[in-house]
Amino acid sequence: MSFKKRVLVAMSGGVDSSVVAMLLHKKGYEVVGITMKTWDYASSGASSKETGCCSLDSINDARIVAVELGFPHYILDIRSEFGDYVIDNFVEEYMAGRTPNPCVLCNTHIKWEALLKRADALNCQFIATGHYANINEKNGRYYVSKGKDPRKDQSYVLWGLSQESLSRSLFPLSEYTKEEIKQMAIDFGFNEIARKSESYEICFIPDNDYRSFLKKRVDGLEEKLNGGSFVLNNGTVVGKHRGYPFYTIGQRKGLEVALGKPMYVTGINAEENQVVLGEKEELKRHEMLVYKTNLSKYDKWPNGLEVITKIRHHDVGQESQVFEEEGKLKVVFYGGAYGVAPGQSAVFYEGEDVIGGGIIYSGNDTFG
Repeated sequence: MSFKKRVLVAMSGGVDSSVVAMLLHKKGYEVVGITMKTWDYASSGASSKETGCCSLDSINDARIVAVELGFPHYILDIRSEFGDYVIDNFVEEYMAGRTPNPCVLCNTHIKWEALLKRADALNCQFIATGHYANINEKNGRYYVSKGKDPRKDQSYVLWGLSQESLSRSLFPLSEYTKEEIKQMAIDFGFNEIARKSESYEICFIPDNDYRSFLKKRVDGLEEKLNGGSFVLNNGTVVGKHRGYPFYTIGQRKGLEVALGKPMYVTGINAEENQVVLGEKEELKRHEMLVYKTNLSKYDKWPNGLEVITKIRHHDVGQESQVFEEEGKLKVVFYGGAYGVAPGQSAVFYEGEDVIGGGIIYSGNDTFG
């Protein structure tokens, strides 16, 4: 094998990261595999058996690929950092009446930091992951762009990566579709990995029941908060709820209150244990504030820049304009946006490119 560069590949045991290792190995990179143990059920309070990226089976699948291709593989235990930062933040955000995005937080503050630290220790110039996104460089600035497969594009969850992280990262899957990746795994002879099912849940909530997870993490949660009020925007009480952390902005189903017309969660007041309900038009916001921002494509925010703003992962995006205002970004939606949820990520696109992003601080109170 001709030596090009040494690269640390984050391997979850799934088809995407396995094919990343295969592709880089085939291209002549000196590959080092690493699987991160980010959590376990004993610490998270989940009740199901271990599945997904942190299970023993997944670790073994990653090791099988490494052994078959002849490169070293390590396991990195970052459960304490992950739990202290990601899970604690997850609970705190819901208890504050916000809707967190733990995958963004983990990528930005845990996974890349851990990978780069280990890459330096192992004399690796780059790290590589199985994300469906692209990295570009222009005028000395590194930024993420959308991947080829629109159904799998993961540029949204990568807005928080620093310039150093981007400059040392490789996303080999950017030019492929999911179907092509599965076929590659079969062609490489890893049929079982190609057939593995994908998990779309938060890794520490494999049953996708975040309400049960919160109950187990916060003592007496249900007893303390059960019986709070459903209210309309004008303050009229219209029913009782089970606790404000169990609801999210834009939610329609599971409200267990009948008002003769479709109603949605339009706001959450943690201090008063209130959940605000309204009709669909009351979800509409013309402006929002964003904080904890990260800018990648430019060295400073171009004031008044026209962008496409996504307020959730699978959002199609809204035409908007961005202004800097007192340490935050003010986003003005040309046609309005529905379901602006504090705590979620706002990501700004210029064509296919991610300019940057931040955490939604609030939406305005103007409806219609």
